[in-house]
Amino acid sequence: MSMAAASPPNAGGNGGARLASGWLPEGKTAAVIFTIDDVHPGKSTDAYEAGGDLGDGVLGHVERLLARHPKLHVTLFTTADWREISPSVERTWLAKIPLVRDRVMLSRTLPRGTMALDRHPDFVRYLRQHPRMEVALHGLHHIHPGRAIHVEFQEQSRRTCARTLREALRIFDAAGLPHARGMCPPGWNAPPALLAAMADVGLRFVASARDIKTPITRDARTNMSGLTGLPLLYPAWLPGDPLVHVTTNFQATSPIERAAQILDLGGLLAIKGHAIKNAMGYLALDGIDGVYANFLDLLFAELDRRHGDALWWTTPGQITDRLFAQR
Repeated sequence: MSMAAASPPNAGGNGGARLASGWLPEGKTAAVIFTIDDVHPGKSTDAYEAGGDLGDGVLGHVERLLARHPKLHVTLFTTADWREISPSVERTWLAKIPLVRDRVMLSRTLPRGTMALDRHPDFVRYLRQHPRMEVALHGLHHIHPGRAIHVEFQEQSRRTCARTLREALRIFDAAGLPHARGMCPPGWNAPPALLAAMADVGLRFVASARDIKTPITRDARTNMSGLTGLPLLYPAWLPGDPLVHVTTNFQATSPIERAAQILDLGGLLAIKGHAIKNAMGYLALDGIDGVYANFLDLLFAELDRRHGDALWWTTPGQITDRLFAQR
């Protein structure tokens, strides 16, 4: 892997998004972020574990990775009051009724407040004591009426999205949990009303697009989950609203060569994981378990060996703070 960074492509993109210049500190040729979705206080005694077992669960894998790689940071996209039980449609008879199926919950949900962060002080205390664990938003409840149960933001208005985000932020503040000013929306879905509402409530970055298939080139654009037509390798400013966008471009099923190509082009290698490996029979390919943690351990060691101090191990929050400081 070459240590030299290639110049990024010219500004442009879908809807007028433009590349964020100056996102890399002086002396750095490329960067790595590691983010995990669906973090919440759920324990192994609940429907599934998503962080609530602390060091004995998924966060234990993360803690060991941080211990073995002192430069590594992790961003935990955390849901303020997780209510989803099953990601699959359970009320199949309701799902067959037009109009009705789009207005009701088609699966069981937890009562409001069950997983609210301010009701789980041990979970919050654990996150607070790890300085290299950045916390950011992953929605309020992670549910929505209709068949796309986990895609929380769909057709809601800008005002409704803002109200939902303010309630999520209120819960984070009530729990005393510091958080970066950004969000990965559930299901990566970021409609225009949500993006506008994020800016309204003071959020500064969004991690919407995930693309682990598009070939790596300097001008590659996202064409998979979430927002499309955005830079695959580099942070970008979204049009209209003061939001920085970062793209997920690597996960457990990706070959190491993909990471090498991204870094050779001076890009942001954005590695994704999910806190929940098995959600009521749905297996996440990038769920953080022992196998994925071992793969990441080898990957991080190899990246450090090849790039050394030229590689910036960072977070979406740190990148965004740097860019806003230059505005």
